[in-house]
Amino acid sequence: MSENGKPPGAVRYPGIPTTDDGSGTVAWVETNITQGACAYPITSSTVMGQHYALAVANGNTNLWGDPLIFMEPESEHSSASAAEGFAVAGGRVTNFTSGQGLILMKEVLYVISGKRLPIVFHIGARALTSQGLNVHAGHDDIMGVADTGWGIVIAKNAQGAGDMALIARRAAEDSQTPFLSAQDGFLTTHTVENVRLLEPELMKEFVGKPEEKLLNLMNPDKPMMSGVVQNQDSYMKGKVAQRYFYDRVKPALKAAMDEFYELTGRRYDLVEPYRMEDAEYAIVCMGGMAETAEVTCDYLREQRGWKVGVVHVTSFRPFPGPELVECLRNTKAFTVIERMDNPMGQSNPLTAEIKAAFADALVGTEGYPQMERLPVIYSGSAGLGSRDVRPGDFIATAENMIAEGRRYFVLGIQHELALKNNFDPDVRPKGAFSMRGHSVGGYGSVTTNKVIATIVGDLFDLFVQAYPKYGSEKKGLPTTYYLTVADQPIRTHCEMNFVEFVPLNDVNAFNSGNPLAGLQPGGTVFVQSSYSDPQQVWDNIPAYARRIIRERDIRVLYLDAAAIARTVASVPDLQVRMQGIVLLGVFLKATPFLERRHIGEQELMAGVEKSLRKYFGKRGERVVQDNLTCVRRGFTEVLEIPREIIHSTEKMHAETNGVTANGTETNGKLVQDVMRSPVYACRLTTPVTKIAQAMETHGVRTVVVIDNEGNLQGLVSSSDVERARSENGGNGEHKPFAELSSAQIMRRDVLTATPTEHLEEARKRLAEHGLHSLVVVQQENGHKKPVGVLSEAELATVAG
Repeated sequence: MSENGKPPGAVRYPGIPTTDDGSGTVAWVETNITQGACAYPITSSTVMGQHYALAVANGNTNLWGDPLIFMEPESEHSSASAAEGFAVAGGRVTNFTSGQGLILMKEVLYVISGKRLPIVFHIGARALTSQGLNVHAGHDDIMGVADTGWGIVIAKNAQGAGDMALIARRAAEDSQTPFLSAQDGFLTTHTVENVRLLEPELMKEFVGKPEEKLLNLMNPDKPMMSGVVQNQDSYMKGKVAQRYFYDRVKPALKAAMDEFYELTGRRYDLVEPYRMEDAEYAIVCMGGMAETAEVTCDYLREQRGWKVGVVHVTSFRPFPGPELVECLRNTKAFTVIERMDNPMGQSNPLTAEIKAAFADALVGTEGYPQMERLPVIYSGSAGLGSRDVRPGDFIATAENMIAEGRRYFVLGIQHELALKNNFDPDVRPKGAFSMRGHSVGGYGSVTTNKVIATIVGDLFDLFVQAYPKYGSEKKGLPTTYYLTVADQPIRTHCEMNFVEFVPLNDVNAFNSGNPLAGLQPGGTVFVQSSYSDPQQVWDNIPAYARRIIRERDIRVLYLDAAAIARTVASVPDLQVRMQGIVLLGVFLKATPFLERRHIGEQELMAGVEKSLRKYFGKRGERVVQDNLTCVRRGFTEVLEIPREIIHSTEKMHAETNGVTANGTETNGKLVQDVMRSPVYACRLTTPVTKIAQAMETHGVRTVVVIDNEGNLQGLVSSSDVERARSENGGNGEHKPFAELSSAQIMRRDVLTATPTEHLEEARKRLAEHGLHSLVVVQQENGHKKPVGVLSEAELATVAG
């Protein structure tokens, strides 16, 4: 099925299947339907402009044979002015910008809308520089220009970005109103996914020839004045007269979306509800986080029985007030999550507009549904500057509504306003295969990740999603990148905490953290190593990592990818970058997709070469062949450390009979050997007075908090109880001590260990975090079940 719509075979234009990112899908549309682009490069919109400039350099024409024009003036402000001039002369033009670039051109945006020039600008929505520079996703920029008289639509994935480019153009020209078509910077602009590119015939039919749709205000045969000076006698009349055009915008946008659905089978609307038919609670948001919210909604319904729904606001301008009220009016409560924080406002922008819409509905404003009851409205800030927004954050959001908690909160950071992410489930499609790579900026791993996604999507006919964790300072520094492969569409737009393959091109990865975190039992790790002897490779892996590898039965592959790159690269500048492409061969050898699809090496390498030409063809045949050689060698030369080395009895004994940092012998003990069990536990609703009484009666200092299924939710210590008692409220809620429950004073960021973890490691973690106890848990179907507590008292018995 197409997204939210009809099966591809049931429509005239199902799309051209391929893999691409949001930048690519937008550029595909604009290089086919426009006559020119005026843009100044700024991250994260730069790639869209690069695609357009490349089309111009290659001599491409649009669908009507017009040669494309690309202009790069001296700033974003000038690029907007150039686009204005292009449109005044009757041309179909576009622009690509982000962040400060959009704010810089704000003056010109008012002029473009006032002159009724139906331009479409594409935005890689980005956080604005505030206390620091950030080039990543945020909605500050589009909210900063929301009063300029432009339509504003936002896509939640790469497919939507390309489709919305065409829809916005049609709506703009039908209503003579300019549009901003936005997508989350990097999180959508640079994430490679399965997409269906729009057929040229569809685009030609949908928007028509520019000369037949646009007015040339510079035509000497039909002279007119535009942009003149207007004083007290006329300015207001001209300004208010524009409502004639604005009244047409919503019908034009809705009609364009409806016709697009009939032609392609892909459904878009001003507001896109998900599982809202019987929802008691809802999450409202814009952009890529909506899909993560949707899969979390599925989880909450299936695993907890909570009737939660999601509403994606596709159109911020025109604002769909009546449509949002209709979607949300029957809920008990809903939460609006936004990628920005405006503390000086009544609320954040989307929240404020929704509150105003409900106020209109309550007073019976024409066009709004009738209402008798107002749902409780919560709001939160999340994902600022591409801060990771996870399923656990949306679970915390739902819990907050059900518990009638904070009216405003933040997600994903440690702050007094933050909701804690206590449980972060694996919500990937069933049978998904994920990779988290650890590399160094400049090694070519990001490009390799995109090539892998292209090959897996095209050759294996699977769904893919590839996302690199970009940073402004990454060259030469550690970086990570993510890839997920599945039989179903992948709707999680967050970093991967559950993975099956971890390639380590960064030789220091083991020393800068735990790169094996989240690697599933039976998974695979690849280690960049200059050693050829497997024993030497194994001996150079830190002891803590060797223990994890044994306990989880992880395969260890190794190869000197750097040496291969140095040998093969014909251009010195590529010697470092090409070691990343060696990983492509390793990936294809290590993962199960060749065997599942019964593809031979010859067919595989033909598909690899096709993808390499897509990315490196412009650099010449030699570069393509060098990359292909690197892939072949990675595929044929990668080695595996034998199981007998990994499970050597002598080595295992040496590693498990260590000495702790303070000199205390652990004698190979495990956490389960000394932990206190059973645990003293309470529910989320247990009164604090009852917890205090139990602590005094049983002489315990910590009580574990669990939910109705026995899953770990938090920890209450005696110091937490005393703090709540002394503050006469706890956690800033100013309630009497006798009215407090465990949920209001517990610590949600609980340090945990497993029963089979070595005691030395647990002791180290306690010392590193400056804590006195941790909870021992068993993992059951993604849930943490408390089975014991390890505190200083238990550790003291070992020391004694």
